Amino acid sequence: MNRFQNLTSWLITISLPYVLIMLSIRLLFNPLFLMFEYNFPNFPPDNYGFSTQERLKWGSLSIEYMFNEGDPDFLANLAFENGQPIYNEREVSHMLDVKILVQATLRIFYGLVILYLAIILWAILRKWTQQLWAGLSRGGWLTLILIGAVLAGVAISFDALFTAFHKVFFTGDTWLFYYSDTLIRLFPIRLWQDAFILMGVFTVGMSLFFAIYGKKQSLKT
Repeated sequence: MNRFQNLTSWLITISLPYVLIMLSIRLLFNPLFLMFEYNFPNFPPDNYGFSTQERLKWGSLSIEYMFNEGDPDFLANLAFENGQPIYNEREVSHMLDVKILVQATLRIFYGLVILYLAIILWAILRKWTQQLWAGLSRGGWLTLILIGAVLAGVAISFDALFTAFHKVFFTGDTWLFYYSDTLIRLFPIRLWQDAFILMGVFTVGMSLFFAIYGKKQSLKT
């Protein structure tokens, strides 16, 4: 049983960074974040004519597509009053790639959350919560190290970090667009910079809790 407890504790340590980062990302992927960004002082306006309300409308629908069961026609059928599509074929194709990635990572996240709940219940029933808290504490510190590296990358060169991320998850230049394309007009680089920073802040807060409080709980006799 001790071996099982140790293995489970280290499983939590290794997986906690993923869980906390995905939780932060999921919290940010919503229209409230867009409302905050578009109305934030000095947020860059759309040089091609979108108003704040138009950005919020089309941006919210784009985020909705990431999490619903709709096929690419959900985006392809979005159109301006004159009938012109909001997104071109290249943009719709990229958004499909993003949706596949997002939903795949979320399935892993939800699976880990269910596993965590089962482990917590088992630990309480079998009275080995100290090992559980030890794993959460180590995972908190590990997450802080990883988030520190991400935030350092944002500070040193966000463009390089952003490019590296897309090269890992997307093939070729399918993620590159013109400034006049709707995706760039709705989601400019400033929005992604703020998203990375907020994700880091949320994750650091949760990580500190598990790192410090988890350590105290693991030492209780």
